[in-house]
Amino acid sequence: MADTLPIIDMAALFGTDTAARRHVATAIDSACRDRGFFYLTGHGIAPSAFAAIEAAAHDFFDRPAADKARIAMRHGGRAWRGWFPLHGELTSGQPDGKEGLYLGEDLGPDDPRVAAGWPLHGANLWPATVPALRPAVESWMAGAARAAHALAAGMALALDLPADHFARRYTASPTLLFRIFRYPPGETGFGVGEHTDYGFLTLLAQDRHGGLEVRTPGGWLAAPPIPGALVVNIGDMLDRLTGGVWRSTPHRVVNGSGQQRLSWPLFFDPAFDAVVEPLPGFAPRTDHGRWDGASVHAPMGRYGDYLLGKVGKVFPELSATAL
Repeated sequence: MADTLPIIDMAALFGTDTAARRHVATAIDSACRDRGFFYLTGHGIAPSAFAAIEAAAHDFFDRPAADKARIAMRHGGRAWRGWFPLHGELTSGQPDGKEGLYLGEDLGPDDPRVAAGWPLHGANLWPATVPALRPAVESWMAGAARAAHALAAGMALALDLPADHFARRYTASPTLLFRIFRYPPGETGFGVGEHTDYGFLTLLAQDRHGGLEVRTPGGWLAAPPIPGALVVNIGDMLDRLTGGVWRSTPHRVVNGSGQQRLSWPLFFDPAFDAVVEPLPGFAPRTDHGRWDGASVHAPMGRYGDYLLGKVGKVFPELSATAL
């Protein structure tokens, strides 16, 4: 195995050249079997979009806590949106060395998912003092979602499925969750402890300061930033779909560089009411050996129920009233 993550140019997935699309699909399959992580270029997100969201995020996080608390998560209700302070989020029961802003697809009360009372769906909370944040986030999310849909088509091809398989079954109306995280320069230890992501795909952007590490059979592998590239990892549901042939690989963020770090992941997940079952020919594994002793291959109902069981442990006090 190489001691770096592979780099995949996905540009052909936006086109119609069958051979070029198949070439990308083959690279995706190799990366998902080997690491569960890869760098992604050719995603179509402009450099100006990276710069805009980074600048707006710095503007927001640099403000006093009292200003940020005006959009604290307790105001977000069932939509699970808003700001949380340093050490306010838990991973495996331990406080993370970061603060952050929870966002997602901005849905009004007339959206059927909101009208039905689905948790994690609803309106974003926007800071009035940072007007540049909303357009930066909305532009970024639109570009990242477009890339995620194309990447999902490439993943279907990699599994010898029709390109629209995942769109038809799971992601025509995906659960789109977006986060912006700030890791302060004075923190040490873990910005985020060891974990896997819950859903389908994560598309992560990060500033020039590293800290992300991926667990491999040989130990922890650093995934430093590459300008203009995203880091992609598959989540528990793709692990489940493929019977563990594709891995939702544990990862973490290590603080201690003395530099402030920003990252902003888009979680591209199955529809909240989707029932995710293994693909034909992929038997569920029972010996996956996750660090937490859990199994993503056990009997499962709706994806949304699985997701709620996970996020309820992230903010246990808030979940008692918001979910």
